[in-house]
Amino acid sequence: MLKQIKGKLNQDRKKKEILINIEPLETRVVVLDEGKLDNFHIEREDDNRIVGSIFKGKIQNLEDGLQAAFVDIGMQKNAFIHYWDMIPEDAVRLSQQEGGGARNAGRRRKFAPGEMSKKFPIGSEIIVQVTKDAIGTKGPRVSANLSVPGRYLVMMPGMGLKGISKKIEDVKERNRLKKILARLPIPENVGIIVRTAGSGTRKTSFARDARTLLEIWKDIDDGIQNKPAPCSLYTEPKLAERVVRDYLTEDIDRVYLDNKETYEMVREMISKYTRRSRNWVQFYGGEEPIFDYFDVEKSIESIFRRKVWLKSGAYLIFDETEALVAVDVNTGRHKGGKNAEESILSVNLEAADEVARQMRLRNIGGLLVIDFIDMKTKRDQNAVYRTLREALRKDKARTNVLPISQLGLLEMTRQRYEESVYTSTYVECDYCNGRGRVKSSLTMSVELQRRLSAALRKNRGAHSMKVTVNPTVLDRLRREDEQALIDTEKKFSGHLTFVADAHYHMEEFSIINEENGHIVYSSVENEKSDK
Repeated sequence: MLKQIKGKLNQDRKKKEILINIEPLETRVVVLDEGKLDNFHIEREDDNRIVGSIFKGKIQNLEDGLQAAFVDIGMQKNAFIHYWDMIPEDAVRLSQQEGGGARNAGRRRKFAPGEMSKKFPIGSEIIVQVTKDAIGTKGPRVSANLSVPGRYLVMMPGMGLKGISKKIEDVKERNRLKKILARLPIPENVGIIVRTAGSGTRKTSFARDARTLLEIWKDIDDGIQNKPAPCSLYTEPKLAERVVRDYLTEDIDRVYLDNKETYEMVREMISKYTRRSRNWVQFYGGEEPIFDYFDVEKSIESIFRRKVWLKSGAYLIFDETEALVAVDVNTGRHKGGKNAEESILSVNLEAADEVARQMRLRNIGGLLVIDFIDMKTKRDQNAVYRTLREALRKDKARTNVLPISQLGLLEMTRQRYEESVYTSTYVECDYCNGRGRVKSSLTMSVELQRRLSAALRKNRGAHSMKVTVNPTVLDRLRREDEQALIDTEKKFSGHLTFVADAHYHMEEFSIINEENGHIVYSSVENEKSDK
């Protein structure tokens, strides 16, 4: 079996493969396109991922100034919902499912003070779905526009419309799908959208998918009628099931899993939609880890690096901050072309394509600012802009890209459902407090001498001070600043004793009056008082 897998892999690297690695604490999924890492997902056992989950909640607060409400859905933090998302609208929901939701944001009407409290008094119940996970100090974002995705269809309870994804452009296919939709036994109060994966799919597959979705809706509706709020009504399946459901289309050649139990479960799940696709799923049972066998582990490691090298020798720098993600493009070891302008354009075009890929791999969301290498002509800037736009067409998340500004910066936004891979897998460094840097020994020497002078001036009767510092700082004091400290002793007629303590932080020091044992100054205590 392994030889057959390897043979297929080498024969045709242009087909897409999905690799699923399941371990006790973590599940990882990669999508390979032409043998190259194209998408990456990670989920851990203790992750409390609730995006897509449907809850029966209670209104806790109505904020007319924010045009938003806070809903208790039984989680640690109340969920946030915009007023305009509390009342489902068919046209908006259809647009959102077809990828046009961002354009409608500016056309939301404003609700008058007290208007929403009449429809949703404090303590009233509301059915909502999580659209964005809790990130940092913010609670989850929810909407009353409900949608449950299937393999080929998306079910939208409370909506009367039926539609087809705009990404299916063929007129004959759209007409065929409209006829299929019209014949499906769907209740009047449930809307249905055909997903892109539905293109070319048989009628029987749509019928199976519809039956599965209606069973889910029956369970949700039963919870709405009988369960007390707050409570969960529907939870999205685990990562392996979600990926197979959302990615397994005709252009996927194979899905390889290294866990027998999940392999059987996925095959069973797929058979509900189409029996043909079940054979696409293969079990990997080799001794070598699946990601090593398919040679993708090193590519995954690069996702967590700040610097990303390009084939040309240029490189990208990714810096994630709380406000935005900054991407810097550098020529690095790029040897250049016929002239400087051609070289710069070549690097920027390569960078635009890789930035789009890295955004998917890293799950970067929110505001991004890309600093391309300065280009003199508008023609070159537009070429880079178009290349980025084209590369982003593969992205399932909604994006909004602005042209390159006069400062050479490109600003864009990418829809954020949950924390990035970097944020979810790393914790803030206790030593540097997340800065990535600590004060230099020179800086600490300057601060120490300043505090010593102030302490000796204030305590002129004290002739002996004990100073405890980090060993690196003491080394600097001995080698570089000994004379300055001797001059300080003479100036204030004092005596200084220096002690190194390896337990002291690089930025920590203390000054103690040896005559009475009082702490004259402690950087740790001073920092606590500032908080």
